[in-house]
Amino acid sequence: MPPPKKRARAYDPVKIRTAVLAQFGHVRQAVGGLSGEQLALPTRLPGWTVRELAAHVTMAVGSVSRNLERDEPAKAELALLDWPFATAVRAGDIADRTQDLAAANPDLDALYTRTEERLRRNLAEAPGDRLLAALTGSMTLADYLVTRTVELVVHTDDLNAAVLGLDIPYDRQALAACTRLLADALAVKAPGGSTEVRIPPYAVVQCVEGPRHTRGTPPNVVETDPLTWIRLATGRVTWRDAVEAAEVSASGERADLGTLLPLLG
Repeated sequence: MPPPKKRARAYDPVKIRTAVLAQFGHVRQAVGGLSGEQLALPTRLPGWTVRELAAHVTMAVGSVSRNLERDEPAKAELALLDWPFATAVRAGDIADRTQDLAAANPDLDALYTRTEERLRRNLAEAPGDRLLAALTGSMTLADYLVTRTVELVVHTDDLNAAVLGLDIPYDRQALAACTRLLADALAVKAPGGSTEVRIPPYAVVQCVEGPRHTRGTPPNVVETDPLTWIRLATGRVTWRDAVEAAEVSASGERADLGTLLPLLG
């Protein structure tokens, strides 16, 4: 008999709203201090400069406001754990829109200011259960804001990798939500209880079909830090490279997650 389906993880909507605004503020402050030469640097996203990536962050966060300003859809189409698997189909469209946005907004500080002011204004009165007509599928505002922590944390890491010494800080709640959502997505993609994936201090999930662990030390264990996990889940680093660099420890015959990653396209 299969194990009962686990209840979806709950997120504190107040903390998530605060985390989104805080992480966006961290990125805004860092981007505002970049020189023209730094903005022209390449990033690990093929064809994107730092300027384009910085513009994309405003687009990812600004989508909250754009969706709140649209008519509310009749029903939700997308659960939070469906979102990671619904993003790949829009990659080409996002790249085109990002390049257009960066070209149309040479003053990034002004773009960030407008985006933040609009977001704060729209969030002030919007309840968490308000439905948004997101392009990946309609979902609640509360769930959509959790997805924004993924966008913000992943691209904060991309910016830090592109500009030596940038060191944009990570809001703890944003990093935790991003880590947990991507860990839970792995458990959805590979349901089971034979392997325990540990990402301290934020997440532990059971996944992969096979003999289910009940007590003591699990026979198959994967452990890594939050940023390495996020890079694995989003394809910034391969499983093989992370293991060889000792950024991941994996023990047991079912502890190889290489065929399951990345989760996001």
